[in-house]
Order: sequence, then structure tokens, then C-alpha cells
Amino acid sequence: MTVKSGPLKPVPALLAALFLSACGGSDDAPPPPPPPPPPPAPVVNTLPGFVAGAPSEVAYNGTSDDLLTGGLGKTGLLAAAAPAFANPLAPTAAEVRRNAIFTNYRAVLDYTSGGGFTRLYGPNIDASGNDTLGEGKVAGTEHIAVADDGTGRQNVVLMVQVPASFDVKNPCIVTGTSSGSRGIYGAIGSSGEWGLKKGCAVAYADKGSGNGLHDLMSDQVIQLDGTMATATVAAKKAHFKADVSDGERGAFNAAFPNRVAYKHAHSQQNPEKDWGRDTLRAVKLAFYVLNEKYGAAIAAQPGKKEVLLTPANTLVIASSISNGAGAALLAAEQDTEGLIDGVAVTEPQIQPGANASLTIKQGTATVATHSKPLADYFSYENIYQPCAALSAQSGLSLNPAFWPAAYTASSQNRCAALKARGLLTGATLAEQADEALAKLNSYGWQAETNYLHQSHFRFATNSIVYTYVNAAGRFKVTDNVCGYSLANTTATGDVTAQLAAVQATLFSNGNGVPPTSGVNIVYNDSVGGAKLDFLATSPISGTADFGLDGALCMRALVTGKDEVTGRALFGTMKAWSDRVMAGIAEVQATAKLRAVPTIIVAGRNDTLIPVNHASRAYYGKNQIVDAATSKVRYYEVTNAQHFDSFIAFGALLGYETRYVPLHMYFVRALDQMYAHLKSGTALPASQVVRTTPRAAGAALAATNVPVWAATPGAADTINFSSNTLNVPE
Repeated sequence: MTVKSGPLKPVPALLAALFLSACGGSDDAPPPPPPPPPPPAPVVNTLPGFVAGAPSEVAYNGTSDDLLTGGLGKTGLLAAAAPAFANPLAPTAAEVRRNAIFTNYRAVLDYTSGGGFTRLYGPNIDASGNDTLGEGKVAGTEHIAVADDGTGRQNVVLMVQVPASFDVKNPCIVTGTSSGSRGIYGAIGSSGEWGLKKGCAVAYADKGSGNGLHDLMSDQVIQLDGTMATATVAAKKAHFKADVSDGERGAFNAAFPNRVAYKHAHSQQNPEKDWGRDTLRAVKLAFYVLNEKYGAAIAAQPGKKEVLLTPANTLVIASSISNGAGAALLAAEQDTEGLIDGVAVTEPQIQPGANASLTIKQGTATVATHSKPLADYFSYENIYQPCAALSAQSGLSLNPAFWPAAYTASSQNRCAALKARGLLTGATLAEQADEALAKLNSYGWQAETNYLHQSHFRFATNSIVYTYVNAAGRFKVTDNVCGYSLANTTATGDVTAQLAAVQATLFSNGNGVPPTSGVNIVYNDSVGGAKLDFLATSPISGTADFGLDGALCMRALVTGKDEVTGRALFGTMKAWSDRVMAGIAEVQATAKLRAVPTIIVAGRNDTLIPVNHASRAYYGKNQIVDAATSKVRYYEVTNAQHFDSFIAFGALLGYETRYVPLHMYFVRALDQMYAHLKSGTALPASQVVRTTPRAAGAALAATNVPVWAATPGAADTINFSSNTLNVPE
């Protein structure tokens, strides 16, 4: 059949209509589209469930009072002392806050102008390093809440400071978990200063430690606002109340009068296991506070605000120093909600746990011992450090202003007692001191730390052992673990009653870990009766040797064996040791950061938290467990140690001509991380940063503390290969 080509003929209109009708169509315009769906219901800003009660809010005008300096400004922070209380026996909450900021600011910095404060760093120095901010006061609002399970036994204090310069279109949050065992203002001079000057909200946590004293004789406690009250009046507003009945307290007071309990040591919470959680909770509280301030009101739900700021549109940096730095790393490990964008920390107290597959080398030398838990290396150090401090290799001159003749005699007695117990073999005092120092060097302390052992034993070692062993074992204050307790003491080391005027200052002046503000460690078992630990006479040696028997007992609880005989513990000691070791296991870190950009800075001379047990060990383990996905950088600073504030002691300790402030590198770490997260600026490779201490009488200059190199040379590059961390000499 042939089809004929040609033009198509028009279809009659009637036929077209019938066709469309049969097909269900129409020649009319298509129907209108369906209406758009209603907008999604706003996400309601909700107070996190872990917060007990409503957060407080106080606005500070930045003139008479402020967020950063407590109204003191740089001039007040440089003063020799904090302002006096109008009524020394009953300071107001505002007064104790102001003085707490003064104390905590200076506690983490070299607060002298010669050391760089107010010239190279400080509240008056802007983000470019210039002195343009006047007194450095920061206006804004301060919000305080408590995280608790309803019992009042936890009462972890959280705080969010929101500067008036906060930009809702460019939002940022930085964490400020407290260093040491300090209270809620413990990071004010570190993360607080950097964040507030940057216009970021700062999310603080006291980690469940802080200044929680309970005077067991008077039943006085420190309240959350820093004022004193009886435990009955304070109730759940107490920072801490010892978990003892009135009957137990009365019996204990009769046997051990004038003793006190402290939260970090005696809360029976082992708070370190929750430091990461507490830091994450502070971030969540910050989001709540910010959305309450800046979220739009929801018309259909009066009093409710819409969530405006979320982790997706807000930059969050986890940061702090020391224990707070460890908390930031733990928070990043535990962050399953994508809250944290980056981490920038210095001198972290972090415990990476078993690390047997890691080798650490400094130059060509292999580090013999590394990656030990904090209670392990501190309890070991506590035995040998006072003897090692006498070694000529330490380069010390024993300054009688802080190391009196009685302490020198006790150090000599410690050496002799260690020899008598078979823990040292040297025949002479000099040989024993050198041997004790060699033991410390072999146990993870670098030779660079030798000078610092005396001052650290004087100010820190036994207090850390006491606090962390008690915390790990969840002991009650009434347990008097290894014969130790806490009390005020006289000049001769005898226990004495608390002073109301001193107690009133504890929130402001205390550091949360005795000895602090008159509260000292007492060795109950000292020959002749309870004595200040530094003046105690051991029952076995019969000499004043800083209570060696107590130190050996603490060591046994950590290791599960007698340090002298090597035999396993039994009875009560075995049960207590099991508790301590279980608590230590709870706080070991994984080092898995899941590709979160991270900067860790540490001082090579850190004697409190030796790099071989903390920063180096953690970085090395991260390189193993995260491998190619790791975004961690490690910068190790020469001539830098843990306590910048000790540099301010000048000739008393001799730090100022030997060490530079690590705080300079804390600020740079945060600047570097912020630039990386905001602009994609590359993070320089891991490296050793070589500094130059200032000369006697000279002021610290920028040339003393050079910035790390964008591309370090081979002689400064820290590298990792074949499970070996190689740190240049």
C-alpha cells in the first residue's frame, strides 16, 4: 500500500473535543499546581536535660565590671594583691567573683610586665598583638548553670560568657574547661581571654572539681556563688558536701579534729572520667544560651525561642591548658554529635593508656619509659624526687626563702631512708641523689627537667598524689588513705583550727587541690602525732624524711604491690588498690580524634606533666590509631615548662632566665586553628620550636619566642614512621 504524502488536514473542532473527552483531557488551561507545603515548624530551643534549675544571667557593662577582668582591667591585674573585701568574714558573691578572676588570671600566666604580660599578651593586647584595647575590659552577659543528677553530689558548674561583640552572622564558641582543679574561672586568662577578644562565646566547665571545701568541724561549705554557709543551709547549692552522716562526722572529728574534705579528692565521683562529657555539656549549654539570646520568638509558643545557631553554622574550638586541655581532647574523642570543629591546646594532662607498640626517640636516644598513667608516674616521682633534688646535676642552689634548712635535712634523710630500704644503692649522699635523679630520667623525665624537681616537689607532687589516688579509689574523707588527711597547720606543722577569715577567701584564692589557702596535707601517722607532710617523721626510718612510709603506701595502691619487697598486696590494701587501679583505668584516653584538626603544644621542660607520658605519648598513639586520617599537629617548645606563673617569682626560683612563657604559643595555637577552620590556612607540620630565654634583668621580647615555621627544616621536623615518634634533639 502506498501512502500518499502531503500536508495534514485540520481536525474539526468537534472531533478534537470528543477525542480529548474520551482521553480524559481538556482543551482548557492545566489545573493550578497544588499549594506549597506549610513551612516546617520551628525547632524550639530547649534547656539541656542535664542542667539542674534555670541558668543565672548577669550583664556586665564593661566599665565598672566586666566578663574578662572582673572590673579590674589590666592595671588591677598587675596589682600586688586583689582588692580587700568590705567585710572580710562575709564577702559578697560579687566580691569573691572579682577576686577569683584576679587569682585565676595570674595563676596561669607570667603576670609580670618583664615576662610579657600587657606587652606581648594580656587583656589589652588585640588579636594582631598590638596594645590597643586599653584596660581590656569586655562587656557582655555571664550565664551560670549546674549539671547534676538531682542529688547535688555532682554539681558540675558550667558557665557561658557572651561578649557584646558576638556576631550572630559569624558565630564562634571556644571552650574553657578549668586547668588543674580550679573553679569555674580557672581558664579565664587562657581560653577566656582569647575567646572574648575574638568575639566568641566562651563555654567553661569546672570539671566537677573546683573549690569545694567542707569543714568537718564547723560543717561549713562553699556555696556555688562562692559564699560560705552551713551544709544544712546550703543544701544542694553547696559545691560539695562530704558523703558522711552526722554520726560519722562526729566520730571522725573526735578522732581527727579540725580536718576538712575537698571535692576533687573526696567527692567519690572520680571526676576525671567525665571531663570530656563536662566539656561537651558546656558547649551544649552555650548553644542554648546563644539561641535564647538571638533566636526569634515563636508566636505559637509564648516564651519559647527558635533555634538559630547550630553546630552546622557555628565554629567551635575545644581548647584550654593542662587538665582543661586534656578535657578538650577527651571531648573531641567523645563527640558523636559533630559539636567540635577543631582543637587547640597546650600542656595537656592526658593519659593515652597502654601504648606498647609506640617507640619515642629524642635525637638518637630511645625513651626508656613512656605512656604511664598520671597516678603511676607521680607516685613514683613522689618517692625519689626530694632526694634527686639534691643532685649537683640539677644545677640548683637551695634558696632558703622557699626551701628552708629543715627541708634540706628531710631530703638528706629521704636519701638515707631509700638506701636503707634497698631502693637506692649509692654509698654517699651525692651518689644517692644522682641515682635518684637517674631513676627519674629513666622513668620518663628528660634531662631538661632536672632543674625543676625541687620546686615541683615543694609545690605540687604530693598534693597530686594525694588528690588523684583518693579520687581514683572513690575514697571517703574518713578513710584517711595511707594515713593522710587535710587541715590547717601551724608553723611547726601541727594541726590547727580553720580560720573563718581565710575560709571566706577560699573560692577566690583556692586552687581546689591542697595545699591551698592555708589547707595543707597532714601525715597522721607521723611519729609523735599528726604533722604537716613536709615535717613528718616516718615510723620505720624514725627520721623526718617527708613521710616516706606514706609515699610508699600511696605507690603500692597504684601498682598493687609493695615497692620495697615486690610482693602483692593483701587484705584492705589489696581491696583499696583494686579500687584505685579501676579508677585509673576509667580515665585512659583512646587518642582517636576521627580527623578533627588538632594542635597540641607542649614545653619540652614540662616536669609536672612530662611529654613522654602525655603530649608525645598521645600524639604518637594518635598516629597509630588514626593513621592516614589524622589531622593532629604537635609543636614542642624548648625552654618551656608547665607553670608560667612560676616565672613571675623571679630570682626566688630562677625560672625567668631559664624559661619562656608557653602562653605565647597557646594564643598562637588558637589563632592558627581559627585561621585553618575559617580560611583553610594550612597547619604547619609537627616540629620543635627553639626559643631563647631572656637575660637577667631583661624584658621578654618577641625574638625570645619565635613563631613556629610554616615549613620546618629537617633538623626541627617531628616525624612518625614505623610506629616510632622521632623528635629532634
